[in-house]
Amino acid sequence: MTEVKQTRIFAVANQKGGVGKTTTTVNLSACLANLGFRVLIIDLDPQGNATTGVGVDSRQFEASMYEVLLNEAPLVDVVEPTGYPNLFVAPANLDLAAVEQELSSALVRELRLRQAIATVDGDFDYIMIDCPPSLGLITINAFAAATDILVPVQCEFYALEGLTQLQKIVDLVQKSLNPTLSISKVVLTMYDGRNNLTLDVAAEVKRVFPDQLCATTIPRTVRLAEAPSFGQPITAFDPTSTGALAYVALSKEISNG
Repeated sequence: MTEVKQTRIFAVANQKGGVGKTTTTVNLSACLANLGFRVLIIDLDPQGNATTGVGVDSRQFEASMYEVLLNEAPLVDVVEPTGYPNLFVAPANLDLAAVEQELSSALVRELRLRQAIATVDGDFDYIMIDCPPSLGLITINAFAAATDILVPVQCEFYALEGLTQLQKIVDLVQKSLNPTLSISKVVLTMYDGRNNLTLDVAAEVKRVFPDQLCATTIPRTVRLAEAPSFGQPITAFDPTSTGALAYVALSKEISNG
């Protein structure tokens, strides 16, 4: 008898900007898809970088996550193919910036995303949610829907600043909306093992998140920074680069090999 696997829903979150959140969402998703898993990226950042990062033009789709969250449009109606096997995206654009205010008086406003995802339950092995760099209503929707939280942490001086606040929000969501929620994975990004600060940050993150810290680290590379401007995951843009190999390794670690 074939085992029925639950869809793993990762909210990729960190309220600090510039930590490699979208880069991780796009490239980890692409690598999981390359392993044969069906993967859906849900773009919840009004900048829409995860959408364009997989080559989907924000001017060429009729509906986005704005309609899903605000008007309860069926999620399946906004899912777009990316041109890469097994990889799909539910896109975002600047309309999403208005959702926080427009949802403020809506019924069950924190559960809009969970309800939408329930309608595609079983269609995907992984759903990766690219959260905005804030802890507002959109991110709470992601946390309420998620089975896991993945936190990219940049190897810099203030790396852990704000993670205490993130943990508090997780605790609140756990108590009121999603009892099984936790920060299950932490990945170090922009890693340079020759740098003493990087090693110090890595040691501190390991102290705070001993069981959650991924063994794979993501290096700081020019190729990772260049890939989004071509609308390609790093595995398509430069598959032999150190960045691509790191995300391949991370995808195997996340999916238990």
